[in-house]
Amino acid sequence: MSLNQILNSAMSGLSASQSGMATVSNNIANVNTVGYARQKPALTTGVAGGKVSGVVVGEPSRVADKFLENAVYQRAGAAGRGEAASTYLDRLQSLLGSTDSKSGIAARLNAITTSVSQIASLQGSAQSIALFTGNVSDTIQSLNQLQGDVANLQADVESEVSDTVDRANVLLKKIHDLNSEVARLQGLGKSVSGPADERMSALEELSGMMNVTVREQSDGRVTIDSASGQVLLDKRLRQLSYPSGAAASQATYPAIDIRFASDNGVIGASTGEKIDSTAVGGKLGGLLDIRDRALPNFSEQLGQLFTGMAEALNKVSNEGTTFPAPQSLTGQNNGLVGTDRLGFTGKATFAVVAKDGTLVSKATIDFDALGPTATVDDAIAAINAGLAPDGSASFTNGVLSIGASSNANGIAIAQDPTTPSDRAGVGFSQFFGLNNLIRSDSSALAPSGFTATDPHGFGTGETAQIVLRDPTGKILTEYTLTGSGGSTWGDLVTELNGSPLSAYGSFALDDRGRVQFNSNTASSGSTISVPSDSTNRAGTGLSFSALSGLTGAASGLGSAEVPANILADPTKLPLAQLQLTAAVGEKAIGSGDIRNVTGFVDALSAAVDFGKDGSSTIGNFANRLLGSAGSQASLALTNYNDASSRLSDALDRRDSFSGVNVDEELAQMVILQNSYSAAARVMSTASDMYDELLGMIR
Repeated sequence: MSLNQILNSAMSGLSASQSGMATVSNNIANVNTVGYARQKPALTTGVAGGKVSGVVVGEPSRVADKFLENAVYQRAGAAGRGEAASTYLDRLQSLLGSTDSKSGIAARLNAITTSVSQIASLQGSAQSIALFTGNVSDTIQSLNQLQGDVANLQADVESEVSDTVDRANVLLKKIHDLNSEVARLQGLGKSVSGPADERMSALEELSGMMNVTVREQSDGRVTIDSASGQVLLDKRLRQLSYPSGAAASQATYPAIDIRFASDNGVIGASTGEKIDSTAVGGKLGGLLDIRDRALPNFSEQLGQLFTGMAEALNKVSNEGTTFPAPQSLTGQNNGLVGTDRLGFTGKATFAVVAKDGTLVSKATIDFDALGPTATVDDAIAAINAGLAPDGSASFTNGVLSIGASSNANGIAIAQDPTTPSDRAGVGFSQFFGLNNLIRSDSSALAPSGFTATDPHGFGTGETAQIVLRDPTGKILTEYTLTGSGGSTWGDLVTELNGSPLSAYGSFALDDRGRVQFNSNTASSGSTISVPSDSTNRAGTGLSFSALSGLTGAASGLGSAEVPANILADPTKLPLAQLQLTAAVGEKAIGSGDIRNVTGFVDALSAAVDFGKDGSSTIGNFANRLLGSAGSQASLALTNYNDASSRLSDALDRRDSFSGVNVDEELAQMVILQNSYSAAARVMSTASDMYDELLGMIR
């Protein structure tokens, strides 16, 4: 080996040592930099003329393992989803109050049961009655407040969905820009460590927002696909398009559209792909699940709870009367008009009584005797014929009113003890809401009792949008009901069974006139909602959703109340019962009669028909609802803790391979210093040899 070759080898050794020490120094300087992957110098053997000629120093390379990085991306998505679900389900649980809270739903229902029992033990004292009616009113207000709180929580989720989409767009553009920089530097043979580290951090954050599949390309770029297979990034930038600013509780929300975008982020044409379900995973998937499934389902069940409570208490209230009896009884709209089929069986007694409870006149109407073709108007005529001239009934704009002709008298109604009047499982007075303890302007608070041959009464152009979602909240299909297939409720059911909804189940009218959806095995757990409804049955103001009982969202809770006159005057609560055996001139209602209290006590402990949710007591249904919310919150927290632990493990594994270990770097620096000293010693020796050679020549 010539002296020049020795010097060149030594020089390359010095250069390699300096490059290594610079790399080690850079690693140590970035030991606390998040997302920094350590570098190592690129050294190759120099060859000249077929002979080894020192070392060639290249650009430092990034130490990373793509499999460990992909493990982080996968687990970040699970942690992101778990965090979103846990956060909002915990907030929902906090709205319900603690188990020992006196303002919670369970406590409110217990207070109703306790206070109605006190009425009997305190012989119907005004204070005990006021406590009972006040508790019923407070429970309605609590349910209504909780319904509003859930709606506000859903609005918060929607706002975060919008923010998450905006942040995902920022990250996609950043990764796209870094892709270009990495490809440029790699093409020039320069180090890509800086932009590659930034890209990894951006990918980690993006993977927490949605489950992604990251693939590295030969030019250094990465492509990104969503968990459901949509392309989010390749050589062309894409952005997520979602209308922001709504931040409100809605029945349905638009899908997130994936659109092409220019390099500066300007959104262009749609790719034809959308994100519309929780399958997207990550934080976004968790938010969509809470917004589209968990909260609407809870709200639906809350409406069902109110419906059951209202039906149970109104049943008892309508079987009783006050002392003295009211001069008139005015019902509430139930969607019927005078020409509609009456549909009642059994008997009910309508009586006019004096202020002291003396029977003035009465009429027992046998609805079976009126015949199967009898109409509501026929029933009104029968009542008028039986009570005249002491009382009369009228049916105006779907509201039934019965009044005594004299202000000195009142009206009382009672069910026949042997064959009580019945339509859809409720009595005549309850069906028309004549003596309700709970009233609502937006719902009849009783099943409609419609049969397949009854006219649906919806006009041309009136429609109801019906949406079917799978258990994850994804929209399976939707259909706009028009009623154009025929004029009856049976025709409506036939139209629904001929729609795209029928691919997932079937519709039918139950024996109480409610429209039921029975999902098939493949779509088990799917849910129905009616986000928009412009129908108006025969001008009564009640819609398809309010009359069909298809969803609990139309329960009437929003406008529900205990009438002000009952809250203000304890004597207005129907605690007495009409004595059916009394003859005209005899006492039919006695002072101090509180026999109807027993009915309230029994109703609160008896099973209630909750339709698609089966039969249960009000208390058990409420406990099941609240318990389910608590269980979901607990499970979500457990899942989040597990996912977070797995993510931490993946991060530790990645960082232990790619991260900077100061001890290792210092040890490497010692080696490089020794290498530098050795190369310098070779140069010194070669220099001495040159001097010796020159001296010999001289």
